[in-house]
Amino acid sequence: MASKRSNSGLTFKATLAQISVPASSANIGPGFDCFGIALELRDRYAAQVLDDETFDVDVTGEGADEVKKDAKNLVIKSMLRGFEHMGGKPRGIALRALNVIPHGRGLGSSASAIVGGLTLARSLVLTGEQYMSDEDLITLATELEGHPDNVAAAFYGGATLAWSEAKTSSTGEIKSIGRAVSLRVDDRIKALLLVPSNQLATAKARKLLPETIPHQDAVLNSSRTALLVHALAERPDLLFIATEDLLHQKYRAQAMPKTIALVEKLRGAGLAAVVSGAGPAVMVLYSGGEDEIDQLESVAPGFTAMKLAIAKTGAQ
Repeated sequence: MASKRSNSGLTFKATLAQISVPASSANIGPGFDCFGIALELRDRYAAQVLDDETFDVDVTGEGADEVKKDAKNLVIKSMLRGFEHMGGKPRGIALRALNVIPHGRGLGSSASAIVGGLTLARSLVLTGEQYMSDEDLITLATELEGHPDNVAAAFYGGATLAWSEAKTSSTGEIKSIGRAVSLRVDDRIKALLLVPSNQLATAKARKLLPETIPHQDAVLNSSRTALLVHALAERPDLLFIATEDLLHQKYRAQAMPKTIALVEKLRGAGLAAVVSGAGPAVMVLYSGGEDEIDQLESVAPGFTAMKLAIAKTGAQ
């Protein structure tokens, strides 16, 4: 295998690295900022280190006209952060991206780019896993994304439970570190995504959340979050009650009234419908027949229906 040694001692592979990363839906109702689930809709990236000091970036597909084509590209930024963590940096990078995950809809497009970039960086370094463990990668991805739920699902696949914990560095600085574990998902569970044409920035949606909530709402969310682990693993019949939420979705109604109205309509029909991430897409988890699901597009004007399998693998 051809390789190039850097001044830092890292050995960069001269070959092309390729990776695909699934879409992800976070929160899943009550699991605000901790639950994530990977969906079989994948952005694909290919990258190679260059001898020239240049960033050769080409993007096709979703958001191709909106994303940066230089060092500010999120995949490139993530690659550079990964190389920095491992202790070296190539002179230049060539990147090709084929995006299919809709941007700004609550489907983890930025998490895919971040996880893709970090995984590419690790893949382009000989014995890269020695310099960046899976735990390191989740920590770095959380730093870049701001929260660990989407990046965990994008990296590990399936369903994940993520959290942040305080860690004191050797200099005494306290940092918030992202952590995650994989959860079992019953093979019968599938997802229907109802995706509107409009986007919603996660930062805007977060600003609508209150500083405090009633104690009884917190109790309900705590019980539903615990139940969701069991429902996902082996009791799909409990998904409807397990996805009940009083913590975040209703407070975001003014930013996405059609989304919240659709969630309420679907839940009124007994379906496990939730806002996907920060919205405005809606996700319905189901395990039964397809007939009822196939009819949902007609009750969701302005939303495009996408039936997706749960991605059993993450970045690969």
